[in-house]
Amino acid sequence: MPELPEVEIVKRSLKNKVNYKKIKKIIISNRNLRFKVEKNFENILEGRSIINVSRFSKYIILTLDNYIYCLIHLGMSGTLHLINYKKNEKITNMSFYHSKILPIKHNHIKIKFSKFMIVYNDPRRFGFFKILKNEKELKNFFKRSGPEAISSSFNLKYVQNKFFNKKKNIKNFLLDQNFVSGIGNIYANEILFYCKINPFKIARNITYKEINKLVKYSKLILNLAIKYGGSSIRDFKNTKGVTGLFQNEFKVYGKENKNCSRKNCQGKISKFFISNRSTFFCNLCQK
Repeated sequence: MPELPEVEIVKRSLKNKVNYKKIKKIIISNRNLRFKVEKNFENILEGRSIINVSRFSKYIILTLDNYIYCLIHLGMSGTLHLINYKKNEKITNMSFYHSKILPIKHNHIKIKFSKFMIVYNDPRRFGFFKILKNEKELKNFFKRSGPEAISSSFNLKYVQNKFFNKKKNIKNFLLDQNFVSGIGNIYANEILFYCKINPFKIARNITYKEINKLVKYSKLILNLAIKYGGSSIRDFKNTKGVTGLFQNEFKVYGKENKNCSRKNCQGKISKFFISNRSTFFCNLCQK
């Protein structure tokens, strides 16, 4: 599943192409996504211009010129592809999960503009498109979501209050979108390594010093991943077809039985499962 940095890359690329562009036509081949696409989806979007593309957590938000919002979540396997009409439509000339050939079978939604179209492709259909009719509905949708880790609201005081007397382990806390938004499994593993915190450690036992590190490295790693263009796991590439580079910076994710990369540490990377999610950590320096 794309995490905050990857969705941010998609958002920036999409904004660069569709901002202030008028939607000419919507074609839906399959409404049965994670949530069924509503019947009047086409009528709501057709003829409207997109005046902003923003993001919260792992959600892309299209703002229409009448201030209706279209929420996009890519799910596990959802991808957005830009197809220029002047070129062969079977070829993805710009893709957020790059593939030379766009597999027609799983193309569920096409958003057509005057010179190009955006195609939503999703083999597993865990993603969704949702219409929110006004700003109040938008705020209500996210009212239970925690602050983004890269925001100023994710700070020492906030984390201390959330951890107080809690028996949940720190790894599950980081993956809980009601606690902090946008961190997924890959970055949770990396953040905990930098903090030298064992993923099984109970939240109420996390020290003041460790909380400071958690806040610091959550922001640092996510911002660095954005700078590097995201992490290319399987087939993620940016809109120019260039592989994201942050996977080259991984210290623990996918490195089971490798030597710990921390200076002077003689440990090895262990792999366990926490809540059915693969969890990587150094068996020596993460305490």
